[in-house]
Amino acid sequence: MEEKKYFLIEEDAVPEVFHKVMEAKRYLATGKAKNSSYAAKMAQLSRSAFYKYKDKIMEYRLADNNVITLFFSLEDLPGVLSSVINKLYECGANILTVNQNIPSDGVASVTISLRTSEITMAEPQLLEHLRQCAGVVRINKLS
Repeated sequence: MEEKKYFLIEEDAVPEVFHKVMEAKRYLATGKAKNSSYAAKMAQLSRSAFYKYKDKIMEYRLADNNVITLFFSLEDLPGVLSSVINKLYECGANILTVNQNIPSDGVASVTISLRTSEITMAEPQLLEHLRQCAGVVRINKLS
């Protein structure tokens, strides 16, 4: 069996059909299209082209310098994590992952990775803003 080869190409070098396939895949993933036929139609793409390429192309993003991971110690009280997430939203952060452990001794460990490219303040200000949330015991930047 011959080993598959893969190519990483810049978006502007990709033929229009691949852009439309990716558009159709986004319609499906976001629920804007209820099925593949409708997604292809919305993207102005033939169904045969969609089915031919849908498993052959995917979006790839290079490592993003605008991603940080924060470690929180939060009091085990209702709404504390929600308050932190709302603060991040208010600042323009795009949350990528949230991992919360089961609380121990009244404190829960939470790790949140977020994209900072749209954040409206400097990182030290962001951390101070988050520390103001009721129930935040500690915040450390992991990366």
